[in-house]
Amino acid sequence: MPFVNLGKHEISFKIVYYGPPLSGKTTNIEYLHASMPDEVKGEMTMLATQQDRTLYFDFLPLESDAIKGFTSRFQLYTVPGQAIYNQTRKIVLTGVDGLVFVADSQWEEMEQNVLSFENLKENLATYNRSLDEIPYLLQFNKRDLPNVAPQEYLDFLLNQGQARAQYFNGVAVEGVGVYKTLNTICKMVMALFIEENNMSAKKTGE
Repeated sequence: MPFVNLGKHEISFKIVYYGPPLSGKTTNIEYLHASMPDEVKGEMTMLATQQDRTLYFDFLPLESDAIKGFTSRFQLYTVPGQAIYNQTRKIVLTGVDGLVFVADSQWEEMEQNVLSFENLKENLATYNRSLDEIPYLLQFNKRDLPNVAPQEYLDFLLNQGQARAQYFNGVAVEGVGVYKTLNTICKMVMALFIEENNMSAKKTGE
């Protein structure tokens, strides 16, 4: 749930990058942080583990005034890919407003993609939440490698039996698709916030 600070006229949204080990979650965040102007980004915090090269979490605020009278701040996090850190994944998902699932496009990683996606749904369920209520999208990363599955196959694999999510192709190490992914999920979480607040205002006025 977005945190509204009336004193500062600020709304904070939490976006989590989720996915299997080494799929490109950390690379997305690192590229964004390195390429953004200093005035729009905060300091990135990293808690590294010996066995997992992804970030434990990071904090990256982006500011905008798309919601009238308020500054919108986006906090971006990654989760560790290794299964032994599942408790950490759950903690990072606390209060999430939007999700980016970063899938590894290589054929040999299809099973890991599916397992990670199922793990995401299971961890959300511990908070009595589901992907039906949270804005999310898919990024099919590593599209520059020679042994990748067709995007249609990845779409079929990860969009089964639920509301279909948008997806983007990506080469995170080169920044391809990184900003398109970020911009889209930011717009999605803000749109949902505005919609819910408009509905709340209508009920109050009835």
